[in-house]
Amino acid sequence: MPSRKRIAVIPGDGIGREVIPQAVKVIRATGADVDLSDFDWGADRYLRDRMTVPPDGFAMLARDFDAIFVGAFGDPRVPTNIHAKEILLGMRFKMDLYANVRPVRLLDAALCPLKGLEPKDLDFVVIRENTEGVYTDAGGVFKQGTQDEVAIQEDINTRKGVERIIRYAFEYCERHTHLDASKRQRVLMCDKSNAMTHAGGLWQRVFKEVSAEYPQITPQHMYVDALCMQMVRDPRQFDVIVTNNMFGDIITDLAAGLQGGLGMAASGNIHPGKTSMFEPVHGSAPPIAGKNMANPFGAMLTAAMMLGHLGLMREAAKIEAAVLEAVRQKKTTQDIGGSLGTQETGDWLADLVRP
Repeated sequence: MPSRKRIAVIPGDGIGREVIPQAVKVIRATGADVDLSDFDWGADRYLRDRMTVPPDGFAMLARDFDAIFVGAFGDPRVPTNIHAKEILLGMRFKMDLYANVRPVRLLDAALCPLKGLEPKDLDFVVIRENTEGVYTDAGGVFKQGTQDEVAIQEDINTRKGVERIIRYAFEYCERHTHLDASKRQRVLMCDKSNAMTHAGGLWQRVFKEVSAEYPQITPQHMYVDALCMQMVRDPRQFDVIVTNNMFGDIITDLAAGLQGGLGMAASGNIHPGKTSMFEPVHGSAPPIAGKNMANPFGAMLTAAMMLGHLGLMREAAKIEAAVLEAVRQKKTTQDIGGSLGTQETGDWLADLVRP
């Protein structure tokens, strides 16, 4: 097995085409032992030749690469966003990237809209089921465009899918408990089982069964509406949260607001032992695309997360430390209090991480 890690880079659309190159520049500056290959999948390619993903695209990524680094998708020139659906959701579903892992960390108190919160108070992770739920697009529309129109969106939950994401959460917690005895000792399952009784019942039963296998970890439960309230009221109480696809999508955007906005948020789409994909949480943000305004820190922290996943811990730590130093010195974009552009922020970090 070659030691050099192979990473596919897909910047995508909008600000993805600005922030991903800055993160790549920082990866290269660390001296990480990686090969990076660029792919032009996105709106420009789709508008040129109507290609979203080559016929063997996902198989090629799984076969030839150790990780995939993805930007954002969405372009007003493609109103249906068919390319975004086929590339991003296709990658998650067809490559079975079932665990969406989103760390929520506050780097500086000035970034948090909640008064009195310090970095030590905001440090949890949301683990979101990534291949089921309402995002499977099961359902349909009957009598569309009439007064009798009916729209059905099915929420798909399988025993296999629910069990493996809950088990992943407990194993994640267990790994981090060994790394730091003061952290990652609780797994909280979030659902809406008081209203969604069929799906919620499955999640409740499986969570109870799996949690019994990890007696050293404290199991907890909250309904999603209560969780949102508590996340704003006192986020210090959270450790590891596991939930379904839709709830995970919603609560992680709320959580991103606590750490400085979507521009600070990182995520990984993981299948243990297989090629996994890493993407910053923010979207393509067409209104600010091409203006050198986009915050590249979400992409850089995602890059660090990816390198850590690949075993390149030293390089990952250097990037995380550099982002923290940039925030402290306000060498950032305007959205988080600095005066630099996207490219200038990337240049500053690249200089800082060079050996």
